[in-house]
Amino acid sequence: MIEENDIVIHDQKEVAFLEKELRHISGIVKQKGRQILNAYTITPPQFVALQWLLELGDMTIGDLSNKMYLAFSTTTDLIDRMEKSELVQRVRDEQDRRVVRIHLLKEGERIIEEVIDKRQHYLKDILGQFNTDEVSNLSILLEKLHQEMKKN
Repeated sequence: MIEENDIVIHDQKEVAFLEKELRHISGIVKQKGRQILNAYTITPPQFVALQWLLELGDMTIGDLSNKMYLAFSTTTDLIDRMEKSELVQRVRDEQDRRVVRIHLLKEGERIIEEVIDKRQHYLKDILGQFNTDEVSNLSILLEKLHQEMKKN
């Protein structure tokens, strides 16, 4: 590690190692998440959409498309299927009737909360191998990494 004018330059081997570990962790989390989803009637993209709706509330299809990095038409098809399954509902905006928002229904909320709860239990089991300080440090560092990534 070298410091130049308040900019820290890290060793390329260390950066490569961290990138690989994060990629592998992401893959494991995704795979475990898919295993959990197998017990439900929703697909991985539907899970992502429901997560965003739970986290941010009602959204337009355009906003949801941007969050999911999907084409508008793909998101529309996704919403159509979720609406048929009574997970979400299209609702006209009270202020501007031209705007349609996607609203999370009780069944969609129940499923997403159950799936997230099972994912958190999985992580809790893994973190049982860490002491309190390690979990605290990991939380602080992951939050810092996330905040820095959001800036770029």
